[in-house]
Parts: sequence; C-alpha cells; structure tokens
Amino acid sequence: RIKKLVVLPLYPQFSISTTGSSIRVLQHIFREDVYLSRLPVSVILSWYQRQGYICSMADLIKEELERFAKPEEVMIFFSAHGVPVSYVEDAGDPYKDQMEECVYLIMQELKSRGIGNDHTLAYQSRVGPVQWLKPYTDEVLVELGQKGVKSLLAVPISFVSEHRETLEEIDMEYKHLALESGIENWGRVPTLGCTSSFITDLADAVVEALPSAKALSASREAAEETNYEPVRYLVKLFFCSILAFVLLLLRPKVVFAFRNHLL
Repeated sequence: RIKKLVVLPLYPQFSISTTGSSIRVLQHIFREDVYLSRLPVSVILSWYQRQGYICSMADLIKEELERFAKPEEVMIFFSAHGVPVSYVEDAGDPYKDQMEECVYLIMQELKSRGIGNDHTLAYQSRVGPVQWLKPYTDEVLVELGQKGVKSLLAVPISFVSEHRETLEEIDMEYKHLALESGIENWGRVPTLGCTSSFITDLADAVVEALPSAKALSASREAAEETNYEPVRYLVKLFFCSILAFVLLLLRPKVVFAFRNHLL
C-alpha cells in the first residue's frame, strides 16, 4: 500500500559505480513488476551539498581538532574512496567534481567558524594496474611526512558509516604509514553514522523529494533531464562493472588468499 517511494542512496557524491549501479538494479526490478512500475518514485542522486550534511561534517572535524595540543597546526586530510580515471574521463562520472566541491564547502563552513587549517584531498582503496584518481592517499601521507607535517587529522569524506575502509585501511594501515613517515600526532574523524543533525538532514531530503516522485515509465525523461541517456549509460555501467570485478580479483590480498587456498 505504498503510494510514493523515495530512493536515498547513502553515497553523498554520485558515481556510476555506486549510486548509478544501484539505481539501475532498482529500475530493472521495478519495470518487471506491474505495481512497482506505476509507483511514483523520486531518486536523490546526490546530497553532498546539503547544508545539514556540510555542518554535520564540520561539527565532527571541529570536535576532533580540539583534541590536539595545537589545533591550529593540524593538517586536515580528506581521504575519499577512489574510482578509475576512465570513469571520469571516458564515462563522464561527476564523482571527482562533486568530491572537490564537497571538500570546498566543508572548508568554507569551517572558515566561517574561525578554523582556517591547511587541508588536502586524496583518494584511497585503489586496486589493479589501471590508473585511479590521484593523488593517492598512501603516497600523499609519505609526502606530508617528508615535508615536515607533524599533526594530521584524517577525514573519511566519502563514507557515512564505519567499515573495513575506515576501521582497517585508515585506522590501521594509513595510521601506521603516517607515523612511520614522520607524522607524530594522528587523529581521525569518525563517520557520521547516526549523528542526529545528519539523520535529520536526510529526513528533510526525503520530504523535499516527495513532490517530484513520478512513475518509472517517465524515467527516460528524467534521465535526459539529468544528462544520463539510459542505453548509453547502461552500456558504460556494464563495462565498468566488469572492470571493477577484474580489478578486485587483481587486488594483492585477494590473489594471495587464492594462492594459499590452492596450496
């Protein structure tokens, strides 16, 4: 008895490899169901620019900065999940532009609160031999240590919940690399999780999206309005999915585990 549906991906920034693939799966399922195909649906493609989200991120960063002995000397290090360069250059993925704008908006909010720390953005979690978005998180950490940066606050900018890439990759691997490279004071901003201001903003986003809900039969028109031609987009997504799978298999840890299994 649902009368309207709002699809809210928990990815702040849009990428064809995340929000894009999820939406395509939903569209395929809905078009095969008579009831669902007529159900008014509104899809929130991205929400990184929402003031509630920006302020929530700024709140967490400010709180963690105050834990340092000299907060004003801390480098704010935004680390986002990377995507292959080909997604951006060949498939027109807006992820990189949205990520850079997101960081800019957060820093502007911090500056309005009197926080003018230096900051940088890098990309983590690359796999396989192809080129991913640069600069790479691990390489930048080494460079910052060599340049004499002593205090660093890591901000997992593309993640809203704790998981392997925050708890292991950032908290363990990158922290160890940073300290080994000469950085003496390390901190990490927690993901937003169920932070009340963040959850409230997501709820507001859903309410705001309700009036634009329309049946999936009109999805082609909606896709054209957002510059995503369905057939062309689906072909790109198909090949990108294959590439992502191959890259995952090529990841050193996966290869090592598979080899041990065979032995």
